[in-house]
Amino acid sequence: MELNPRFRFETFVVGASNRLAATAAQTVAASPGSAYNPLFFYAKSGLGKTHLIQAIGHGVVERQPSLRVRYLTLEEFVEQYHAAVAAAQSDAFRRSAEETDVLLIDDVQFLAKHRELQAELLRLSEALQAAERQLVLTSDRPPPEIQDLDERLISRLSGGLLVDMAAPDFETRLAILRRKASERGMAFASGVLETVAEISASNVRELVGLVNRLVAFQAVSDTPLTPLGARALLTGEVPESSAGVATAPAAPLSAETRDEFSAFLSAVSRTVAQSLDAWRSQVGEAVMRWRGEGYRTTRLEQLLQHEGTPEVEGALAAFAADIEELRRLETQVAELDAAAAGHARFRDPDRLDEARTFTARLLEGTAPPPAPSAALTFDDYIEGAANEAVVRAARLVAREPGRRYNPLYIAGPSGVGKTHLLHAVGNALAAAQPATVVACLSAQAFVEELVAAIDGENVDRWRRRYRRADALLVDDVQLVAGKERTQEELFNLFNALADAEKQLVFTADRPPAQLKDVAPRLITRFEGGLVVELVAPDRTMREKMVRRLLESQAVAAEDDVVQYLAARPADSARAVQGLVNRALSAMDSGDSELTARTARTAIEGRVSRPSQAQAISSPIPSGLDPTLSSREKIVWDWPDAGVRLIEELR
Repeated sequence: MELNPRFRFETFVVGASNRLAATAAQTVAASPGSAYNPLFFYAKSGLGKTHLIQAIGHGVVERQPSLRVRYLTLEEFVEQYHAAVAAAQSDAFRRSAEETDVLLIDDVQFLAKHRELQAELLRLSEALQAAERQLVLTSDRPPPEIQDLDERLISRLSGGLLVDMAAPDFETRLAILRRKASERGMAFASGVLETVAEISASNVRELVGLVNRLVAFQAVSDTPLTPLGARALLTGEVPESSAGVATAPAAPLSAETRDEFSAFLSAVSRTVAQSLDAWRSQVGEAVMRWRGEGYRTTRLEQLLQHEGTPEVEGALAAFAADIEELRRLETQVAELDAAAAGHARFRDPDRLDEARTFTARLLEGTAPPPAPSAALTFDDYIEGAANEAVVRAARLVAREPGRRYNPLYIAGPSGVGKTHLLHAVGNALAAAQPATVVACLSAQAFVEELVAAIDGENVDRWRRRYRRADALLVDDVQLVAGKERTQEELFNLFNALADAEKQLVFTADRPPAQLKDVAPRLITRFEGGLVVELVAPDRTMREKMVRRLLESQAVAAEDDVVQYLAARPADSARAVQGLVNRALSAMDSGDSELTARTARTAIEGRVSRPSQAQAISSPIPSGLDPTLSSREKIVWDWPDAGVRLIEELR
């Protein structure tokens, strides 16, 4: 299922009731698989779970376009699984799910109706975590409260981060109302939205409904809506004063007056219904329909602001025709580039010309291949003794592409920064000459594009697309193992680009000689350039990472906290980020300073008393046996008697 283009972090209103959820979501989007895995949101219907889980998907795609993001409701997951089983393709279904970098599953409370899927989801969650791939789930209740849920699955889902999203408070309701009114291009008199925010609304959908009623009334009213009128319209109440405005004491309303006001409300309702005549109803229905299908409806919404009676039939027909053409173009693009087909240009009829141009270029084989992520640059890459030589080689390649080290092959375990460095090289190449076309993608995406080209009989166009690139950067090239057709195409592309002195860069989790099921002719070409290896970050690098991560979260910390986190075992940058995230997750809400106690509690789960020997700073007493003259051989003060070690002196 495609991500809804409207469900992004920028359109999510953050308040006290959902701040922790929003922070956790942004953390996961920035570094999927390294922290809060799995991430589990639970809340009642209408509080923003679906918005937030899809915002994670958009955030990941924007930062790391090469990653595979997949969003499914639980029912869609069940349907796809059953279809795979019926077609004897269950293994292929499992492989596809396990190779997804970020898997988003909505409404998992319905697992109670599908006992057979619980074991499948348990196995999948274990596989994703083992591969450092992200799993995010939502439900209307926490895992222990989902009826008939396997205890093992409860334990697995609860082992990440569970976040409750509560009903919005007054401030959040007001922010949502203002956002929704702005989206509809409607301005209200001072105090109107504040009055509406005071009305109890248990979820965001109710708030949207209130705004819609205000917009409908304002559109047909000759006078601006007042706070008093807004309350009366939405609740039927007759408050004694307008919202937030002091008035003289009013006499109690008589029964006759109340009856007159009720009649007034009924008249208002009839007026609204009558004024929203046939053409407004048509436009309103069209807006709801196309919005529901994920298309922007700005053009139709502008019709509702028309003072006269516009030519509606023609406008609606033209709008529908534009959407039909967008669908046709999107289908054509999807056959060549599935990721490009999901772009917002194919969801906005007002961008039809842009969609036409892009599709034409793609069909001609001139559409640019995937570019490096703009967020991953040398400026943000942390250097130290452990990676100094590798970074120097990468910078030289960026300065002298195609001549110094071609190809550059970067090997190293997961999480040590290979992908960041690859994209940093790509961005440096693109910045050196604005017209440079840099193709930067994962080997998995490379394989999928080739498969799509083969299925659509567009291999020639696919080849032209990559051969016109000035540089080719492929991440995790070990994933081409066993894929003979992909290796053949990569071999030919390698030769074509290398002969033209165009730069090639590859990353893998092992050196070329250790690649299995990869053709020797490819291995020898990898080895013909410069093979460098990234290793786990050293202590100095971990300290820099910790400081940068804390700064990015605007969290202050004393030096002993930084030193403590940097000293913890961490064999990758992701592991360091995981440690920092764990420490931050234990901070009290609203705190801006991380303490040693908070960090130790989050990482070790204890702070009540020291668990290790602590030597006092007093000097070694004179007159002791020479064998005890080294401070490393004696502990003067060990508060925890239960862990003392007594060693016989020799």
